[in-house]
Amino acid sequence: MRRLSSRPAHARSRGAAVLALAGALSLAALGAPSSTAATPSSGTAGPDRAERAGVADRAVVHVSRGGGVRFATFNASLNRNAAGDLARDLASGEDPQIRNAAETLQRLRPDVVLVNEFDYAPGTADAFRRNYLEVGQRGARPLRLPYRYVAPVNTGVASGLDLDNDGAVGGGNDAYGFGLFPGQYGMVVYSRYPIDVRGARTFQHFLWKDMPGALLPDNPATEAPADWYSPAELERVRLSSKSHWDLPVRIGRRTVHFLVSHPTPPSFDGPEDRNGRRNHDEIRFWADYVGGERRSRYIYDDRGRRGGLRSGERFVIAGDQNADPVDGDSVAAAITQLLDHPRITDPRPRSAGAAEAAAQGGANASHRGDPSLDTADFSDVPGPGNLRVDYVLPSRRLPVLGAGVFWPRAADPLARLTGVFPFPTSDHRAVWLDVRVR
Repeated sequence: MRRLSSRPAHARSRGAAVLALAGALSLAALGAPSSTAATPSSGTAGPDRAERAGVADRAVVHVSRGGGVRFATFNASLNRNAAGDLARDLASGEDPQIRNAAETLQRLRPDVVLVNEFDYAPGTADAFRRNYLEVGQRGARPLRLPYRYVAPVNTGVASGLDLDNDGAVGGGNDAYGFGLFPGQYGMVVYSRYPIDVRGARTFQHFLWKDMPGALLPDNPATEAPADWYSPAELERVRLSSKSHWDLPVRIGRRTVHFLVSHPTPPSFDGPEDRNGRRNHDEIRFWADYVGGERRSRYIYDDRGRRGGLRSGERFVIAGDQNADPVDGDSVAAAITQLLDHPRITDPRPRSAGAAEAAAQGGANASHRGDPSLDTADFSDVPGPGNLRVDYVLPSRRLPVLGAGVFWPRAADPLARLTGVFPFPTSDHRAVWLDVRVR
């Protein structure tokens, strides 16, 4: 999201204007969601090997792929305030912010990429590719990723419940995931390689209560534990604020599972910390999913299939996790569930631009983390400041060839794509990873 705030009492609300708009918009649920709501598109596009060997600018670490595959994640802020607005902007081919998002990806040349905060609606995924990615932006070469996956998400889908306990039902805070309309803040995956749609798994409907030891929020006004939601509400409250997807990507004779999600920001709540706790458990979901049969046996997908990923499978976990290892407002150890996982490698991607941006001051002055690892430029006053919240994390079976964050120094010509507030593209930076698939 554009400006993620910290959670002191005066900063927990998204603002009166947003809440008023939320109440005015219809949050009627989508039709019956499908875990395979979209199929890979047809098309052929041979990669430009000279260009794919590295990104031709000073903003990104230069590496020789050596036959590697580039995975990336980018919270591109391609969300709008009303249903249909993104489709309109995508149709024009001229929207400046969308052009910047496309150019960022064209500079990175990913083979497989997750785009977070992309409003879900029929046709939008193809319109972004056709009208922007496949059109060269400001000297960058077109990017052809012929396969894509998109499916419904929980954001903006009305629950019919008073989930924020304010005495009224309706608005973004009472949706299954915060959103002003169904599909806002959705996500899409594009790939140079075929996506096994029939083998894809989605977990949009997985119930939070069904995670053993879940950090369910507690009503501080009562003595009972974990009672923010009533028993009836717990029978319907979903874990994922958007969705969790396991997308098998076929790369030659190998399959790499692209595990993607976008946990809720640990903000905009109260002392019950329902968003912070949900963020922790949304991240935990993947830690359990790749943690072996015993650890993942409680999991079920939207088609009723149980269990997680089999041991020995190759995977890459990607997304805006909204959690920094040491700074910010997430529950302690939320993201370290992945960073310290015995089956996951943390490539610790860096950028010179992030290190430079730490001089913005404010909350950044008290941060304990390495600023060169930051991936998002959030509010400095009152905070939380710049944080590492976007991740591309491979399984240990995938050797890492290189990794980085697209955050140019201010003097770099490509800094026009990142900038400072109000951002020309997004407050998040694209993160990339090169691995050898063997």
